[in-house]
Amino acid sequence: MKYLGLPGGRLARRRARRVTRLLGAVAIFAVTALALALTQRETAAPEAATAQDQDVFEIALPGQDDEPLALTPGGETGQPRLPFEPLVPGRHASKVGSNVNWTPVTVAPGDNLSLIFSRLKLSKRDLHRIVEADRERRELRNLRPGQVIRIDADDGELNRLIVELDALNSLWFERTANGYSSRIETVEPEVRVAAATTSITHSLFVDGQHAGLSDAMIMKLTDIFGWDIDFALDIRKNDHFSVIYEEVYKDGLLVKPGRILAAEFVNRGTSHRAVLYTNGQGESAYYSEDGKAMRKAFLRTPVNFTRISSKFNLGRRHPILNTIRAHRGVDYAAPMGTPIRATANGSVRSVGKSGGYGLAIELQHGRAYSTLYAHMSRFAKGIKRGMSVKQGQIIGYVGKSGLATGPHLHYEFRVNGVHRNPLTVELPKAEPLDKRYLTDFRSRTAPFMAQLDTLYATSGQPDPQLLAELDPASLAGVPNRSRN
Repeated sequence: MKYLGLPGGRLARRRARRVTRLLGAVAIFAVTALALALTQRETAAPEAATAQDQDVFEIALPGQDDEPLALTPGGETGQPRLPFEPLVPGRHASKVGSNVNWTPVTVAPGDNLSLIFSRLKLSKRDLHRIVEADRERRELRNLRPGQVIRIDADDGELNRLIVELDALNSLWFERTANGYSSRIETVEPEVRVAAATTSITHSLFVDGQHAGLSDAMIMKLTDIFGWDIDFALDIRKNDHFSVIYEEVYKDGLLVKPGRILAAEFVNRGTSHRAVLYTNGQGESAYYSEDGKAMRKAFLRTPVNFTRISSKFNLGRRHPILNTIRAHRGVDYAAPMGTPIRATANGSVRSVGKSGGYGLAIELQHGRAYSTLYAHMSRFAKGIKRGMSVKQGQIIGYVGKSGLATGPHLHYEFRVNGVHRNPLTVELPKAEPLDKRYLTDFRSRTAPFMAQLDTLYATSGQPDPQLLAELDPASLAGVPNRSRN
């Protein structure tokens, strides 16, 4: 039989080349395995050190792996900050790691977690698992445009996810053997005391903003004095106010306004003062200088910052019917949809269409008092006859239903069924502070009242030295706390 293979010499040489290639591959594999083992030994030491030392740890900035950034609990490094800052330095050092590359995602209008996972090519299995981990809080189902999510993933698998709930709180999800765990992390903020003082020459908001107050802080001011001052009617040029308040900082940046600690509003020459105080039961509220609660049984006005278009007048000519018809309430002109608030705690006596009143709600406040709100565009969700409402609760929205020439709220105030002028009726007195706390109240609030006395400097600006002496905890902390 004739041999059809290659000649012996050529066959031997080919076999030799195959053996050489095989030995080379084995050598490369061995070298790679040795290098990997050495790398793991080198990286194990820093991790062990981190577990022992909870005060300092290292995180490499993306793109700067050759120069780790040392972080301390104080956060002062002199180096550029990380794309996000670890929320609890030290405690989560081993979890953050030096090789994590967080991907920040800003939620766009119409976005949801499924779309975000799809864009980042993350697995649907991880999507279902992390949604399951969020079943109680449901934050991932209610993402808001502008909200920031940070994602740590490898090859389409999600390791960790952080949802920023607000400036100080984040929701963390982390992979476990059975899915994902979740926890809330809170950054301890820095709280500073600030003050502002100004006279009204344009409007409350314009002049308040010029004095350095945010809209939110101005609204807090109106909430405090809203029982005594009708901010829709009573404000006059040259009224002035002073506010001592908290500012909340994170990493040296102002993130939100805090509480108002003390304030004064001089309206039409009459001074109204309020100060925050926490009694021995841990209940915080605003009180006048003599210990009377600022919160009254009734708000003066059911809508914010509108104008009076028609006052209480028993001989008014009706603008539509053109007849003399008593106007037994006050009309507040306001844009369509302006929220309407219940002026006191009570129950819904009636709700629905009511002749010329249009869409109207009547509230009963105990035996003697009742209020009526008319010409609404719609009722607040869930409002029904017989239900209880709280003071300040939104019950409906300004409209022009019924006999109305334009959008406004018609508001009536009745005492034992008799109509009274809402602007001038004497409201029930405020409850005073319990006598047990009066001595403590006076001693703790005296420095803040003194600050209001001296807040105006010659330049019209707060005195920084005086502010530095104030301790918010002395007002709103435990009353038995000793003062330095």
